[in-house]
Amino acid sequence: MVDVEVDLGQGLPAFNVVGLPDAAVKESRERVRSAIKNSDLEFPVRRITVNMAPADVRKEGPRFDLPVALGILEASGQVPRGALDGVVVLGEMSLTGEVRRVRGVLPAALAARRAGFRKMLLPEGNAAEAAVVLGLRAYPARTLLGCVSWLKGEEELKPARKSVRRDRPVAGEDEPDFSDVRGQEHVKRAMEIAAAGGHNLLMIGPPGAGKTMLARRLPGILPPLSYEEALEITKIQSVAGLVAEGQGLLRSRPFRAPHHTISDVGLVGGGTTAHVGEVSLAHLGVLFLDELPEFKRHVLEVLRQPLEDGRITVTRAGYTVDFPARMALVAAMNPCPCGNLTNPRKTCRCTSREIRSYQSRISGPLLDRIDLHVEVPSVTHEELVRPGSGEPSSAIAARVSEARKRQTARFKGTRVFTNAQMSSRQARKHCALGVESRDLMASACEQFGLSARAYDRILKVARTIADLEGAEAPTVAHVAEALQYRVLDRTGW
Repeated sequence: MVDVEVDLGQGLPAFNVVGLPDAAVKESRERVRSAIKNSDLEFPVRRITVNMAPADVRKEGPRFDLPVALGILEASGQVPRGALDGVVVLGEMSLTGEVRRVRGVLPAALAARRAGFRKMLLPEGNAAEAAVVLGLRAYPARTLLGCVSWLKGEEELKPARKSVRRDRPVAGEDEPDFSDVRGQEHVKRAMEIAAAGGHNLLMIGPPGAGKTMLARRLPGILPPLSYEEALEITKIQSVAGLVAEGQGLLRSRPFRAPHHTISDVGLVGGGTTAHVGEVSLAHLGVLFLDELPEFKRHVLEVLRQPLEDGRITVTRAGYTVDFPARMALVAAMNPCPCGNLTNPRKTCRCTSREIRSYQSRISGPLLDRIDLHVEVPSVTHEELVRPGSGEPSSAIAARVSEARKRQTARFKGTRVFTNAQMSSRQARKHCALGVESRDLMASACEQFGLSARAYDRILKVARTIADLEGAEAPTVAHVAEALQYRVLDRTGW
């Protein structure tokens, strides 16, 4: 919370803003001066000092325009004294006095509610966003003159209506659905497991096999958002300025697919100011990295912390910020530079050295953090022309939802929500293996040279497969299937 204090003093006319403002805040002087004059209000020809407290916190962006303008008008007697008591104000001003939308309104509204405020005056385009906060009345402002009339009691502003619908959007003809995918049954099974347990997935196959098509259908089988999840996603999108005008809570899980030329700052966030990265924009949704080896290696390495902890800590010279990043990573790649290494109908002309160099662009520690490695073969002509369609996303989503309910009951009272988030101790508690399963895992560890992290991830995948089948504990069949999804451990890297 920032207190905007205005003082009209004696001396030569001046307009100073103090309290560690950035360039956008300093420029508010010209916007506020013009907005007051062009709204047929009087701009005081006095020595104006605006202080933004606390003074040791950097103030960023144009959201302080409206509170500065109203503070000046109250100090000069054009707004009744005390009219702004108990009201949180934010908004950008145009030169004509129009109140414009700003970023980060939802987290600001939540902070205001925690601080005990019950009223908020903000741009009309942001009102629906703030209205989802229970116990806070969001008053939409169109113009500076309208705000003054409301504070004088001459005009009534009705609080924005709350929009807290959380149901899944109605599926239309253009909605991606698994029924459109021909063949690739084992890949669909892997994606169902990934959705049920919140696991990371890597698809390896030739161009045109359907890797991108499959990835874009994953959000459709994820469980519907709860109110708390929708609130968390909307907060992040609000800070990034991605919430549409008039929109309340977001109703669908995010799907982010950055280009392989992205920088490490663009992926995890940061920069000169604390900008949100793609990893956080995919929070509680899907982060899809197509052509994985084409990403710069140092960019991929920054994914280690969010994949392990579900958060990313960005430290720069002027700030340290902690971003949420609990997303499902879905990656796709070709087996070689030309892509035809595993294509039975085409000849790969890459040398063994080129193939090794291409595959080694992805480090072993990063691969260890990906639970499922799946080969995606090219689709045959018979599969393409076969009549009928595959299983729809709604049927798969129903099974995923049931598996998630079992996990919710299992981890009740903890900060764990899915099997993929289990710690090593929790994995050994909830994934206890029988004698046959332990023998199978021992053989796999010896043959494939599995790391301790890979061992734990196989246990978690086996637990998810058991949840999909309603089993109390993972059996040898569940462990065997989980091992089949470690193709890179089996074939070498």
